[in-house]
Amino acid sequence: MSDIVNPTRTPAFEARLKKRYAAERRFKALGLSAIVFSVAVLVFLLATMLGNGIGGFQRTVFEVPVDLSRMGLAISETENEASAVRALQTQGLPEIVQFAAEEALGPEGAAEINSEAWRAVARAIIADPTLAQGTNTFQLITSEDLASAYAGDGQAALQPLAQELAERGLLHDAFDPGFLARSDATDPQLVGIWGALKGSIYTMIVTLLLAFPVGVLAALYLEEYAPRNRWTDIIEVSINNLAAVPSIIFGLLGLAVFLAIFPGYRSAPLIGGMTLALMTMPVIVISGRNAIKAVPPSIRDGALAIGASPVQVVFHHVLPLALPGILTGTIIGMARALGETAPLLLIGMRAFVATPPDGFTDNATVLPMQIFLWSDQIDRGFVERTSAAIIVLLIFLLLMNGIAIYLRNKFEKKW
Repeated sequence: MSDIVNPTRTPAFEARLKKRYAAERRFKALGLSAIVFSVAVLVFLLATMLGNGIGGFQRTVFEVPVDLSRMGLAISETENEASAVRALQTQGLPEIVQFAAEEALGPEGAAEINSEAWRAVARAIIADPTLAQGTNTFQLITSEDLASAYAGDGQAALQPLAQELAERGLLHDAFDPGFLARSDATDPQLVGIWGALKGSIYTMIVTLLLAFPVGVLAALYLEEYAPRNRWTDIIEVSINNLAAVPSIIFGLLGLAVFLAIFPGYRSAPLIGGMTLALMTMPVIVISGRNAIKAVPPSIRDGALAIGASPVQVVFHHVLPLALPGILTGTIIGMARALGETAPLLLIGMRAFVATPPDGFTDNATVLPMQIFLWSDQIDRGFVERTSAAIIVLLIFLLLMNGIAIYLRNKFEKKW
């Protein structure tokens, strides 16, 4: 048995070995630094959004005792909420609330509460009709001017009043659950995000239903069935170019084609989803082709060897194994579509929409567009509402991506 010869460790060899180890340590340090920097930027972004946006989920309220017994308010138990609110309005509830504000703040008190403040009292009476028989303290929404004064801005003449009420505990910020249930408004005290959120949901449904099946089928055809010739090469290059086209170009296409075919559906989720589907489809096709190409040839050969037809090979063996990769591309495409505003600007989804859409053909806006519109407002109250809307958008994006990742892991198979 021959002896093992150890290499001679010359000074030059030792120096090269130290340099190699040092380069490896530097590479690891650079990689770790990149990860730490990325996490720090993400934490800074989230902390900034949370710090600015928490106030957007609140609104300024004024605690006022309201004597409801003097008017003999009454509602029918068989009425729904909308009918009961109208009945209370007819019986003079808004005037009662304004009178209570004047008693608490003086002759100008009615101007310091929001014109829709009485609706909170109406909902409380509907929930508990016994409240209409006596005097009760309600949290009334303040006017925009008083809310700005409480925040330290706005009219200087109102700031002493706001400070006095705050010291007495009558003026404060309260959680606004209606922010997630209302639609857009001109008053930051009354705005809500539900209309834009619902519009985004409808738009993403249309986008997914159009882009995913067409993109997957196109990827299957190009990878499994298309002949290798010049025309196929032209199609592949065109798809790669479409994935890099600025999104506003797709908006021009939607304006010129879809709105010409459906002129009555301007600003509808149907048109928005069709436009975003064109933008998302190339991403799904490219990721789908790469995922299909990554399936080992042995899978195809084994399926053919046991008598499967070419179509069965593709749909029973290749596609299930490629589905996790296809879903990864779908996540990227849908996340990009969710945050788009430029193409939707051109098809009219910039409109002021005060009621949530009830279907795919109703007028609607989307979360990024709502954020854009609110950021253009000069009122300070819209600054916090804008940050709150960004938080809602991020949560919606995380939920959508979480569902896609769950499906990807569920369908993932090892071979």
